[in-house]
Amino acid sequence: MKTTLQATAKSVRELELIAANLARELRPGDAVGLSGGLGAGKTTFVRAVVRALHGSEAATSPTFTFRHSYPGEPPIEHLDLYRLDVPADAVELGLEEAFLPESIVLVEWAERLPALLPRGAIRVTIEGTGDAPRSIGISRRP
Repeated sequence: MKTTLQATAKSVRELELIAANLARELRPGDAVGLSGGLGAGKTTFVRAVVRALHGSEAATSPTFTFRHSYPGEPPIEHLDLYRLDVPADAVELGLEEAFLPESIVLVEWAERLPALLPRGAIRVTIEGTGDAPRSIGISRRP
């Protein structure tokens, strides 16, 4: 069975509230794949999840480093696949090592390497950019 939520965020604040609500449902071992175009709000969404779980504003895009770790309870791993095209690159960078049972893993540009996400991952799709409202879809397939 597939669980789905569709929402519209008319502002960055509403996008952050949707992310914070999702954060409250996350548990260690969960993986979240985020998809959307440039400027859709993927990093903003991740930052709101980290803030909701850790009370920290430290989340930044790991576009050029591929991975950031945010210590806390639970630990959060933040991956960015924008610059990756082949699964071998993810293996070479050790990105699969981020998926630990005690961590929550947030993956931007997840559609670039869908096989990296484990079964049961939560998928977040954000459509829209700039000042336009964002359409957010959240689903989990067991």
